Amino acid sequence: GGGNYEIKCNICDFTFNGSYTRVRAHLLKITGKGVRGCQKITNAKLIDLKKIDNEATLRVEKSKTKYVSLSLVSTQHQMDTNTLGVDPKKRKTSTLESAFNLQARETLDHEIARMFYSPGKPFHLARNPHYRKAFAYAANNYIDGYQPPGYNKLRTTLLQNEKRHVENLLQPIKNVWSQKGLSIVGDEWSDPQRRSLINFMIVMESGPMFLKTIDCSNEIKDKDFIAKHMREVIMEVGPSNIVQIVINNAAVCKAAGLIIEAEFPSIYWTPCVVHTLNLALKNICAAKNIEKNNVVYQECSWITQIAEDAMFVKNYVMSHSMRLSIFNSLKLLSIAPTRFASTIVMLKRFKQLKKGLQEMVISDQWSSYKEDDVAKAKFVKNTLLDDNWWDKVDYILSFTSPIYDVLRRTNTEASSLHLVYEMWDSMIEKVKNVIYQYEGKEESEGSTFYEVVHSILIDRWTKSSTPLHCLAHSLNPR
Repeated sequence: GGGNYEIKCNICDFTFNGSYTRVRAHLLKITGKGVRGCQKITNAKLIDLKKIDNEATLRVEKSKTKYVSLSLVSTQHQMDTNTLGVDPKKRKTSTLESAFNLQARETLDHEIARMFYSPGKPFHLARNPHYRKAFAYAANNYIDGYQPPGYNKLRTTLLQNEKRHVENLLQPIKNVWSQKGLSIVGDEWSDPQRRSLINFMIVMESGPMFLKTIDCSNEIKDKDFIAKHMREVIMEVGPSNIVQIVINNAAVCKAAGLIIEAEFPSIYWTPCVVHTLNLALKNICAAKNIEKNNVVYQECSWITQIAEDAMFVKNYVMSHSMRLSIFNSLKLLSIAPTRFASTIVMLKRFKQLKKGLQEMVISDQWSSYKEDDVAKAKFVKNTLLDDNWWDKVDYILSFTSPIYDVLRRTNTEASSLHLVYEMWDSMIEKVKNVIYQYEGKEESEGSTFYEVVHSILIDRWTKSSTPLHCLAHSLNPR
């Protein structure tokens, strides 16, 4: 199929980007395709390859879909007419059918449907307003002989025109940058082709605006690389218009942020609050057993064990045919590993599906399904029927609920910088109340577990807080 991939020739070791078109051009030494020919293919081998290519081309031509013209009169209508003993050829077209040109409409409907079916286009494309506008415009303006734009026009002239159109629409937004300032947001992600990308967006009072995407494939994402692209974005937008740059809390991003702050004293590097909270939850729910982390591991290892048990049960259930045949709703257990607070989300869904999971392991069908691996099935059943295990799940969800709530509140398009300072203090207090209530302790007493959780939250806040949080808090009207 198509797409753009990094390709290495096994014959000459030449590396290039492209799809099957460039692979074919490279092997057959076709010029003008943006790639050089393979230098290690001999003339004799080239003749053999061209023969194979010609045979493949002929097979493709023979296998192409043969189009059959649609009948202008529906089959059912013909049957009705013949039943009445009337010759279809002599039947007069009704005034209503002539007025609305029903036969042409039916033919056009089928052609449009084929446009969706043949390449496997999703049906929701029909909800695109431009899809309906295009056909409505053509129908209402009687453009004789009109042909829709072809492959080359779509990818060149029309694309360039649309880019200019979008830039014109964005110009009024750009005109107010200097009045109230803006934030630059960097978002790292991977596309379906597993390319490492960074999106740079502009966020201001009126909402977010996409700026550019950086392809980081085959690049070393060190502090200098990230700082370089931050600098380019800053110069494009204008340093005087920018208040802060928001990006995740990775050490390399922090180092890049410090470089930018040194070059542009008026611009702050602000760590992402959502990423900060996610790291705090990760420190609590997946404590590492290392020497400098002994106290945290001793107090939080039971949480790690509960999470590992839940993951084991989830994997067993999701990979088992029993889920599909009995409890299809259990597909809710599937959680993307890259999602923020994935452990908490998974435990929340376990609690939501507690009844269904327990019914599964006590059902008559369970005995027939557990034969795959008796030991694993026994562990799953014992875990799901263990009230003590569920009590621990409830406790984890209770004391992490304030953290998760702040994470969700800040993970929106709504402005929240002015609320972070107060939300963080309130969050820590709520966490303390839940832990002390569970342990049955008074306010004046100490709690080793709370002290560990508190130290994790404070450590993350210390690393991520900036003067902007305090300033925004002080300017927040009550």
